[in-house]
Amino acid sequence: MARGRVTSQDVARSLGISRATVGFVLNDTPGSRISEETRRRVLAEAERLGYRPHTAAQALARGGSRLVLFVLPDWPIDVQLRRHLAEAEQELDRAGYSMVTYSRHAGARSRPLWEVLEPEVVVGLAPFDAEQLAALHAAGITRIVPDGAVSGGLSELPSQAEGPRLQVEHLVERGHRVLGFGASADPRLSELSAVRAAAAVARAGELGLPEPIVRAVEEPDASTSLAEWRARGVTAVAAYNDDVAAAVAGTAQRTGLDVPGDLAVIGHDDTPLARLFVPGLTSVQVDVRGLGRYVAAQALASAGHAGGGRALGMPDVGADVVVRDST
Repeated sequence: MARGRVTSQDVARSLGISRATVGFVLNDTPGSRISEETRRRVLAEAERLGYRPHTAAQALARGGSRLVLFVLPDWPIDVQLRRHLAEAEQELDRAGYSMVTYSRHAGARSRPLWEVLEPEVVVGLAPFDAEQLAALHAAGITRIVPDGAVSGGLSELPSQAEGPRLQVEHLVERGHRVLGFGASADPRLSELSAVRAAAAVARAGELGLPEPIVRAVEEPDASTSLAEWRARGVTAVAAYNDDVAAAVAGTAQRTGLDVPGDLAVIGHDDTPLARLFVPGLTSVQVDVRGLGRYVAAQALASAGHAGGGRALGMPDVGADVVVRDST
């Protein structure tokens, strides 16, 4: 036998039967009248010869690759994003789809992965701009999420605003009125950070508080932001995430402040860091696994899969404050 990929023709020739019979068995073709003995022989010989299905041919036969490509923004791959993607991957796997993730960096010179893999659906965790949409359409990609009919990415989901609102409400319940908001100084997170900061400012206004003082926090030393907050009478800080909260709380303690006596701090995402930090960081827990299932359902709906019916509305994703020592 010639070297290279083992084909169904090779299996048929080895057994002395027709290629059609082998194809019916290997493709598990419905309605084919193949005896159980022949089926066992074909499968055993295919295994012995090292046959592997030709994925491109299979995709052509069934009208789709059953591959979903997740295009990630140039974000840090943190604990929350990993949880989100893991849940989406499991949900897609249950529906018979495979998931591949791809980060498209600014100024990238490599060929876009959607031109290489021929995915059935392309999902963006941030909205695609006009140039990206044009490139996807030029590559023959017609199933795109978001496409204008569904949510414009994670930054526009209601849960992005719910967490900061809960942060402000929790601090007010603890008796604080002059608040700061610790934004991320990472330029890759500027959009998400701005969404959360705006939600915190809006909620403070609704409660009749002075506008929270929003400052970008450099990690791990938040001394510049902390000095300004203290000079302006801030007694509590809501942070973009737990990393920022740890930087604020850690810097406060290194400068002799008591947390939460002199400065209360609340984080967001309830990552392992919140539980391990001393004092334990109060944080907002968001059901990112639910978000993963929601985005997977959007992809399945775009592919026309029956399991995607849940994607028609926004997800019912809960957020709760997990209270620890920092407040």
